Amino acid sequence: MARIDIDGIGIDYELFGEPGAPAVVFTPGGRFPRDTQGLPQLAQLMVDSGRRVLLWDRPNCGGSDICFDAPSESGMQADALVGLLRALDLGPIAMMGGSGGSRIALLAAAAAPELVSHVAVWWISGGPISLAQLAAYYCGDSAMAAARGGMEAVAALPGWSEQIARNPKNREIILAQDADAFIARMQQWAAAYAYSETSPVPGMGEAEFGRLSMPTLVFRSGKSDISHTRRTSEWVHEMIPGSQLVEPPWPDQEWNNCSLIPLEPGRGRFERWPLLAPQLIDFIGG
Repeated sequence: MARIDIDGIGIDYELFGEPGAPAVVFTPGGRFPRDTQGLPQLAQLMVDSGRRVLLWDRPNCGGSDICFDAPSESGMQADALVGLLRALDLGPIAMMGGSGGSRIALLAAAAAPELVSHVAVWWISGGPISLAQLAAYYCGDSAMAAARGGMEAVAALPGWSEQIARNPKNREIILAQDADAFIARMQQWAAAYAYSETSPVPGMGEAEFGRLSMPTLVFRSGKSDISHTRRTSEWVHEMIPGSQLVEPPWPDQEWNNCSLIPLEPGRGRFERWPLLAPQLIDFIGG
């Protein structure tokens, strides 16, 4: 494990593979850390194909610092990824991610296309129900806790427990927030997830999608997946000139089944992501 400061935010990361090899970065979803089951295994498969792989904890995830100083959480995480790539001199890099990580990959690639050789995304969050759930999960619980019990109540939430356990500084970061200002920030972050009739991904407009001129692979979501709707994946494909839309290596009910996986040692939402490796390696020419 290594740690670096990016614009005042401490970021934990790991690099695998030989220095100088073509690079890949994976970004997971939720607030899950880089060592969630499936990610290290997928990284190793990419290393075996001759790639160097970056796994990182986004701000507010894993051992990295918590940060509320941004108009949106996704935008802040995308900026941190761009800063991390520049600091580590890893571009051009194949930028890949699933679920919330797909949103970060798209935002970061649009912000700094010169750093990106390829983009591959799957489980893209979208649709009115999905985005409302994101606002409630990422912002609503914390805002309600702050309103009822101040920042001590926020720090006690299960959603921040792993971040505090891995990085005790994070408890102090939370407690240092003014409760009223924090609630206002959560309202702002929740608004950033608002569904739009003009774009499938919050924070991405036509101009941002237009910057994605690098080879891009979009995995079609399952018809049964309400969290990452099939229409969202197809719409993203339509918005990115020259992108490829492909079927994933799993059945239609994959997300519904994965969402029931118990969060215990050796298990995780992403444990079947290594199945993506053959298609990803073929896409980037590994």
